[in-house]
Amino acid sequence: MPIFTHNAEHQASQKEIWDWYNSPGAFRRIMPEWEGIRPINAGALRDGEETIFKVSLGPIKQKWIARHHSVVEGESFADRMMKGPFGAWNHQHKFIPGKDGVTTVSDNVEYKLPLHIFTGWSAGLTVLPRMRQMFHFRSTRVTKDLLRIQATSDKPRQKVLVSGSTGMIGLQLCAFLEAAGHDVYRLMRKTTKLPPDVNSSNVIRWDDLSGKILEGDMNGFDTVIHLAGAGIGDKRWSKKRKKLIRDSRVIPTQNLSKVLASLDKPPKALLCASAVGFYGNRGDEVLDEQSSRGDDFLSDICSEWENASQGAKDAGIKVVHLRTGIVVSPLGGALAKLLLPAKMGGGGPIGGGRQMQSWISLDDQIYAIHHLMMTDSSEGPYNLTAPNPVSQKQFAKVLGKVLRRPAFMPLPGFVMRIMFGEMGKKLVLEGQDARPNRLLDSGFEFTYTDIESCFRNCLGRVKLN
Repeated sequence: MPIFTHNAEHQASQKEIWDWYNSPGAFRRIMPEWEGIRPINAGALRDGEETIFKVSLGPIKQKWIARHHSVVEGESFADRMMKGPFGAWNHQHKFIPGKDGVTTVSDNVEYKLPLHIFTGWSAGLTVLPRMRQMFHFRSTRVTKDLLRIQATSDKPRQKVLVSGSTGMIGLQLCAFLEAAGHDVYRLMRKTTKLPPDVNSSNVIRWDDLSGKILEGDMNGFDTVIHLAGAGIGDKRWSKKRKKLIRDSRVIPTQNLSKVLASLDKPPKALLCASAVGFYGNRGDEVLDEQSSRGDDFLSDICSEWENASQGAKDAGIKVVHLRTGIVVSPLGGALAKLLLPAKMGGGGPIGGGRQMQSWISLDDQIYAIHHLMMTDSSEGPYNLTAPNPVSQKQFAKVLGKVLRRPAFMPLPGFVMRIMFGEMGKKLVLEGQDARPNRLLDSGFEFTYTDIESCFRNCLGRVKLN
């Protein structure tokens, strides 16, 4: 059978890498963002355990079942495709220790395409480029995760409670925290469905609109990370939708703060989501955490949202406000909505394209939250945005370049207002130039500081030798 080989060196011990791969969150962390893979079961690294997921083949979703075998604890394992899109697939992973604390992860994949005798010739055009991007992404993600874990290795692991754990950010945050060795629990509403690959025993259920705990106990957590809230850009803003956007943030945050303040063993810290919408539409004015709030709908919500955690602060719980910008990932948010028209050559400046967009990669969003969680002195508002915001025109131009599509077709602002109403105006035609001054001052180092490298990584368009 044909063999695909990939080797990557990591500045980490064999044990550190094994522990990362054997963590409950590793499978979600290692899957490329652009593939749209949906995990169903993440098997532990033991013989006979199965990892099951759905993968996209064009418009078709197909189940892939991989069974682990030939496991040598701490050194190597293999997985064989029992069901899936290939004619055959057997993947061997080896963790080879070297000099000066360097470990090489060696991947060898034996594979056959369906009807390989007729289709095998096409692998160089269809399969191998995709595999090269996938394994580059995996090795980069492992390297970056391990660096962040090593940076806090001298600090105790925490027991962490996360709300909004089924959203784009929450899923990856929980996966990373698990890979980093933290004890992760999820705070969920009664009606929220748990992802099938998640440990169902580490769940606390509550009524977020009343504050009543339905299942579990909130005592004894070190940190609570509160991310829940209805999607701002999911639907056109009606009066009912705007009320839901406000109430799904302010009321649960007030209730959570009251519950935490009343506990016998309250957490040391509450990290609460917010947004750069706090500053309102400010043109090209450079903003930092000391800048004043704006005076529109989103500013009002963000201000109320942050003030809603006052009860926790009054009880002596440290409160951090995560003022997040545009989180760049094809898994959701703005980029997911832009990809199809951009791939069809329909990208370009919207409403003139001069409005500033403060963005952050999904990886840096996760790493920044973890950094603030592990930094004792962190408190108050932090802008979670990359140091180099771009105009909407630049954003579209670079996206077109990465996708190799034209990005000059303009879309007048009045069209956005007709199509999306107030939501289109506030989220697309207006913007902020928010800088992460406090985050940088705290010692955080960004993985992606320019939008092109961010796009290339999350879309599988890295230029490989």
